[in-house]
Amino acid sequence: MRDILVTLMIFGTLPLILRHAYIGVLVWSWISYMNPHRLAWGFAYDMPFAMIVAITLFISLLFCKDRQKIPLNFTVVIWITFIIWMAVTSLNAIYPHAAMTMYVEIIKIQVMTFITIVLITDEKKLNLLIWVIVGSIGFFSVKGGIFTLLTGGSFHVYGPPSSNIQENNALAVAVLMVIPLMVYLYRISTNKWIRYGLVFSVVMSLVAVVGSQSRGALLAIMAVGGFFWLKSRAKFFSAIAIVLIAVLVWMFMPESWHERMNSINNYQEDLSAMSRLNSWQYSINVANDRITGAGLQSWTKSSFAIYAPNPDWVFVAHSIYFSVLADHGWPGLILFLTVLGLTWRNLSHVIRGTKDDPSSTLNVLARMLQVSLIAYMAGGAFLSLSYFDLPWHLIAIALLLSSIHKRKRQEKEADMMSLMHKKSKSPQPASSQSYYDS
Repeated sequence: MRDILVTLMIFGTLPLILRHAYIGVLVWSWISYMNPHRLAWGFAYDMPFAMIVAITLFISLLFCKDRQKIPLNFTVVIWITFIIWMAVTSLNAIYPHAAMTMYVEIIKIQVMTFITIVLITDEKKLNLLIWVIVGSIGFFSVKGGIFTLLTGGSFHVYGPPSSNIQENNALAVAVLMVIPLMVYLYRISTNKWIRYGLVFSVVMSLVAVVGSQSRGALLAIMAVGGFFWLKSRAKFFSAIAIVLIAVLVWMFMPESWHERMNSINNYQEDLSAMSRLNSWQYSINVANDRITGAGLQSWTKSSFAIYAPNPDWVFVAHSIYFSVLADHGWPGLILFLTVLGLTWRNLSHVIRGTKDDPSSTLNVLARMLQVSLIAYMAGGAFLSLSYFDLPWHLIAIALLLSSIHKRKRQEKEADMMSLMHKKSKSPQPASSQSYYDS
């Protein structure tokens, strides 16, 4: 029954995509983040729904008039340069065939992200995209939060099967990136039941992050909480709320959770932590020896035998920074960090441009996107999510937000100029005759 339902839902959207191309972006994002077909157990499980939607979207794009050009600003130039550099490193990789195979998968995500910029042309469509992302990942975070409460936090919380965020650690960071978007949707929603639902979703999502028993997520929560506190206008009450939540979590979670979190202080005795340090040193050694890095899919026993301090501990980097460093060398890491830095700058420009109206939806979204970036950059330090869709989608959303803000500012300036022009052309009232002239 699930297979039939999912198939009918996805195929039912195809005519809508042909008529309105941007709907293809929404459906593709839903499939990419939620993997609804993986929740079935029959014929739909292995159906190439994402490819079917993408092909339909490309056909619709050929005849679509409601689209915009990709802004050729510094962020986009560095972003495209990074994509080209990944092609160079893949061709010069230790294992070129495996590297190019993965590069093709990365390109698919990048192309769809740029199509998002082309087709999401206004604030309404942008909000629809955010709703899809929040709903897709929120489905698992809310379910995971309820599961954590019902089981007393004794089990891990996992994400959609066969996805980039299936693992508990990856799901926790993705949920932390989505929670600020839930807050944004709460701020712009007017229906009280939707607002209640979003509050419930935020609470359950936080519970799910704790229930994931991810040490990286715990550090990311601390970073996000600290950033929230710094930006809060009511720092005293915010501090009380943060401390209260921390105390409740500490009292509620089982002993197994406490033991896992306490292992952060004793990382020298933890095999997982030491293997990561070994992989990080491997990344540095590779980047120092090869300007293009080792290329994608280079984390093998033979490459570790050359570059790792301990060749027997063959693990991926579990870090967005060290994975990019090993895959694409120092130039690749610099480009990657520059894209993130420019995205932060773009959001700061929007915040400054709307500072006179802090309740502006653009202002709220820009601030929440910065919180999402904090979650990604902090939690990603311990996870290999460099090529995951969500951070690149956030970068695209930040670019769209900048474009919308610029367009609104230009429209406002044009309206003011038009009003001043009309006033200058309007006839002036004749001055009354002076008493002395009579």
